Amino acid sequence: MEATARSRGGEAEQDAILRALTPLVEGIAATFGPLCEVVLHDYRRPERSVAAVAGAVTGRAVGGAMSEIGMRVLARGDDAADELNYVTRTGGGKLVKSSTMVLRDSGGAVFGALCVNVDVTEVDRVQGLLAALAGAAGARAEAPVTAFGDDIDSVVDALLDAHLARQDRTWAALDGPGRLALFRGLDERGVFAVRRAVEQIAARLGISRASAYTYLSRSRAVRDADGPDGTPQGAHP
Repeated sequence: MEATARSRGGEAEQDAILRALTPLVEGIAATFGPLCEVVLHDYRRPERSVAAVAGAVTGRAVGGAMSEIGMRVLARGDDAADELNYVTRTGGGKLVKSSTMVLRDSGGAVFGALCVNVDVTEVDRVQGLLAALAGAAGARAEAPVTAFGDDIDSVVDALLDAHLARQDRTWAALDGPGRLALFRGLDERGVFAVRRAVEQIAARLGISRASAYTYLSRSRAVRDADGPDGTPQGAHP
């Protein structure tokens, strides 16, 4: 009963923090103008984590799902840290500079995030033009494409497609270690924190739900046997 009371107290505190931050969403977006989007996330509800939003950089709406970035934060649990000034590209081609600031309650539990997204597509284009005029144009690192969407299933599908594309293989062509690596990669990105994700991944790969759970369990066993850098524990690189 005491644990239940603490849980309810934590929920109430987290709700209060979200309510307090909600008015800031409109204010921050208004300050930086139409190229800015601010999203307040409640990670206790991954499938509908968007609690408040202002701006239209990624096309989010209240009640929409978290992005793959949110899933990654969720996977890290209370060890999650702020991710500041990173650059990604949307599926529609926009170049977006973002910061994700995790929300914690007084007990240190991570339960949400305040995200700021700024469309820097035109800034990047002008910068490239000026560099070319100055004779200083060169190859620039390509920003990774990030899956944004109000439908959590589409985000999970995009992450699966990206993992298979990086391995340049179909599921059928992957060997045993490759299949375990696929499940481990998805797990590290927080995919399996989403309800029904195992069933969705199994259906996409054409395997049974039981097989998917087996691969997930085996991939976690391999992860636990490895050190933080992937080196087997006890080994000396």
